[in-house]
Amino acid sequence: MSKPILAVVGRPNVGKSTFFNRIIGERKAIVQDTPGVTRDRIYAETEWNGREFAIIDTGGIEANTNDVILSQMREQAVTAMELADVIVFMVDGKEGLTSADHDVADILRRTGKEIILVVNKVDNPTKYGDNIYDFYELGLGEPIAISSVNMLNIGDLLDAIVAGFPDEIYGYEESTKIAIIGKPNVGKSSLVNALTNEKRVIVSPIAGTTRDSIDTPFTYKDREYTLIDTAGLRRKSKVNDSIEHFSVIRAVTAVERCDICIMMIDAMEGLTEQDKKILGIAHEAGKGLMIVVNKWDLVAKETNTMRDYERTLRADLQFVSYAPIIFTSVLEKKRIFDIIDKASKIEEIRSRRITTGKLNSIIEDAVMMRQPPSDKGKRLKIYYASQIGSRPPLFSFNINSRELMHFSYSRYLENKLREAYDFEGTPIKFLFNEKKGDQ
Repeated sequence: MSKPILAVVGRPNVGKSTFFNRIIGERKAIVQDTPGVTRDRIYAETEWNGREFAIIDTGGIEANTNDVILSQMREQAVTAMELADVIVFMVDGKEGLTSADHDVADILRRTGKEIILVVNKVDNPTKYGDNIYDFYELGLGEPIAISSVNMLNIGDLLDAIVAGFPDEIYGYEESTKIAIIGKPNVGKSSLVNALTNEKRVIVSPIAGTTRDSIDTPFTYKDREYTLIDTAGLRRKSKVNDSIEHFSVIRAVTAVERCDICIMMIDAMEGLTEQDKKILGIAHEAGKGLMIVVNKWDLVAKETNTMRDYERTLRADLQFVSYAPIIFTSVLEKKRIFDIIDKASKIEEIRSRRITTGKLNSIIEDAVMMRQPPSDKGKRLKIYYASQIGSRPPLFSFNINSRELMHFSYSRYLENKLREAYDFEGTPIKFLFNEKKGDQ
């Protein structure tokens, strides 16, 4: 399910990054008492009262400036507003209302989004309380006074934020959503155009042409799909362009809201460390996953070339060994519809459920074949297992000790499940619960 997005915006040095860090519970944003320190937007995920959401910290907005850096920061913040479901407009309660606040408010009104006006740095209401009333002039409703540093009124603000999120974002759409991810210039947009037989997406040999995540409805074999073409993800050191910074966030949010990820790699370039990181994003998100090797027409063929290429990939991608690999030439339209057939199968597999009886039978056989680990005379015991979720499949185990459930044994149990049932293209998630009183 797609998580709603909160963007935190405002002019420089009003405390946006401090607020961001407090909400996510870590110092992920650089905080310094200097305007303009946060030049890159930072994306994280958090939750409040069981409601999960994504939060984007932005650089300060200077509405009227010719400075290159400040102009780029403004562009980035505007892009965050476009992505957001709710926008926190933060102002400085100590400094009071400024003309720059009015300029930012003018930009916000044009978004049509849910705006929450937050007056930060109200550490001492007696001293700065009167400043709060000045912010009614902005015409954005009742201000909420907080202190990010002292965590004053943060709970009330989070309640208001969560209440502003649309309910429908938590539902599934009818179509299967397929995100096409990968580095720039591997053929993602070309694949969308080839599947739809239209030039719906701009295609260019220049890396980074696709700035946004573009949704394209698509029907195949009487089934509805949504193809999400994403901007290429580059290594952080290569992400210098101001717009391209947000292309990364768009790609990550596309992964978040999709059902299946198609990870495209360039056959001529081969697998890179960045490819592995992109695969890790999809894997950790619990999405269906396949690997598509594009531009196969450019590879010189010998006996077993495809087999050897796949073996090399598998050796480097053991953490996603479940992902099928398809070799294509989008330019020549070879095997492109095999991709959609496989995606359809993966989506069905992700929804599969195993009965409790059959599941425990598999686990019992696995335990008999390989004894669970032990430490200082105490052996791991698995009392009971059940499937408690799907998309991706989620299994709960009642055990005597989490410490004894080593990663290697957990992987062994996963492999036994995969041997018994076809879980191609989907990660499997395990939860381990200690049974109290029987250690």
